[in-house]
Amino acid sequence: MAVNGPIVLLVEDEVEMRRALGPSLRSHGYQLVEAGTGREALAQAAGRNPAVILLDLGLPDGDGLALVGELRKVTQAPIIVISARGQERDKVAALDLGASDYITKPFGVVELQARIRVALRPLSSAPAAVPEPVFTAAGVRVDLEHRQVFRGQEEVHLTPTEYRLLTVLIRHRGRVLTHRQLLEAVWGPNYAEQTHYLRVYMGQLRHKLEADPARPRLLITEPAVGYRLRDE
Repeated sequence: MAVNGPIVLLVEDEVEMRRALGPSLRSHGYQLVEAGTGREALAQAAGRNPAVILLDLGLPDGDGLALVGELRKVTQAPIIVISARGQERDKVAALDLGASDYITKPFGVVELQARIRVALRPLSSAPAAVPEPVFTAAGVRVDLEHRQVFRGQEEVHLTPTEYRLLTVLIRHRGRVLTHRQLLEAVWGPNYAEQTHYLRVYMGQLRHKLEADPARPRLLITEPAVGYRLRDE
């Protein structure tokens, strides 16, 4: 029977791992697309429009961390890194480059399925406001189509994680988003309690976008709850 569910791109050079994960993914209604190298992954990501990408870092034709950044140029699909590298610096690097979540091998299939469901949740939850191609407020202009951010007339460079955090706030502009909602949307479910990540990146965004970071007009703190993007 044909499967018409969301496409999962599995980037993994170990045939045994692909054989182990494939039946479980298909049995849960996902269409599985496989890639054994970074080059194949980029081609599949650009051509198949996956809903989520499972990315192993140990690929034969290059560093998987660099591939995260390359994938971000062709797709905004959530990237769940699956890797034997369990050190914190690898996790932080992957998330900073644009990954949505990080799971360390060995892992259970049930846990992986849960991570995928969370990654896909924004697609099936109550619809957020559809932003205009250009968002403007408090002297900040965000060209969502061209991924450019300006404060006044000056273009501002944001890291992939900073930009993703900003676009999540733009999609829900005017609404209070809790710390957990933002952490899961930007970093993944494994970081739902890591409020220091959010505090650090929100501080970086304010220094780049606010005229007075100590008295923000755009990125508003809701004490003990979360943050809100002011909508003019």
